[in-house]
Amino acid sequence: MQTELSTRLGVEHAVFGFTPFPAVAAAISRAGGLGVLGAVRYGAGEELARDLDWLEAHADGRPYGLDVVMPAKKVEGVTEADIEAMIPEGHRAFVRDTLAKHGVPELAEGEASGWRITGWLEQVARDQLDVAFDYPVKLLANALGSPPSDVVARAHDHGILVAALAGSARHALHHKEAGLDVIVAQGYEAGGHTGEIASMVLTPEVVRAVDPLPVLAAGGIGSGEQIAAGLALGAQGVWIGSLWLTTEEAGLPSAALIRKLLAAGSGDTVRSRALTGKPARQLRTEWTDAWEDPAGPGPLPMPLQGLLVAEAVSRIQKYEVEPLLGTPVGQIVGRMDSVRPVQAVFDELTRGFERAIDRVNRIAGRA
Repeated sequence: MQTELSTRLGVEHAVFGFTPFPAVAAAISRAGGLGVLGAVRYGAGEELARDLDWLEAHADGRPYGLDVVMPAKKVEGVTEADIEAMIPEGHRAFVRDTLAKHGVPELAEGEASGWRITGWLEQVARDQLDVAFDYPVKLLANALGSPPSDVVARAHDHGILVAALAGSARHALHHKEAGLDVIVAQGYEAGGHTGEIASMVLTPEVVRAVDPLPVLAAGGIGSGEQIAAGLALGAQGVWIGSLWLTTEEAGLPSAALIRKLLAAGSGDTVRSRALTGKPARQLRTEWTDAWEDPAGPGPLPMPLQGLLVAEAVSRIQKYEVEPLLGTPVGQIVGRMDSVRPVQAVFDELTRGFERAIDRVNRIAGRA
């Protein structure tokens, strides 16, 4: 599964695996793809450096990337306290009442929320990049559009390719004009933040719009046959995220969440603003239903919603309150029916890709 882009980056297969877990990123790179570590859950500095040290030591010399969350427009002097002061009391009361309805215990005194808002602040992302540029990162991706121009220039000075996610051809053109190197065309089926255009429509639209820039197909991809389809649509690789959640290396600490993921079908997700304030596909739960209820206050815009629900999400996860327990995940969750090593997932992807190519060759009379 090699393309011009995968060859340029020195990876065997044009599979770009996004994950918040260093062990998964390392395993993806070892398997021949490009593991891309998501940085949004980190604070600035030492935490990220610790895990990049680990990733560097366990990737066996294979290339890897980093995904940050950085708004394109710089906002000066805004702190987490400033954001928190903007949250209406009615929304706080709604969160308290929803948790109380389901009997969710409080965190222990002095116990901090594990799900933080700080990763969405620009200065935190810049501090993370100060750390990351000391490592041999091959690809820098941004989940919130084109990074600021000075960040793009700095990455290029370090020989790093810069990518950004796009949910429409218009977004993709903006990335091209901003000097980015790779466009990730993320379709409606994807987990996390995603737009309203399905991958089968979006991928060729973006390929045509940004030619000759390389495009990665994303959203609902979890088989080798789908990888072949993405390449047939003009992409130079695929961006896969959800599929790795149920791998052994992910080591999700919640047995209840793993059960829910393994049992879920492709219709058991919803695009909801309940987690961050922007539409993000996730497991449908009584938590997402509560935020969609017309009788409630409705979600706040990003980043207010993320700060509002940070402690609540931590409590739900810690105490494994199943009716409320969820996670960002794409419609491909219907294929995630067992816990396996990353290498086993990769082996299945390559076999499926070979089957698809053989099938097309037979149709074309070449076999």
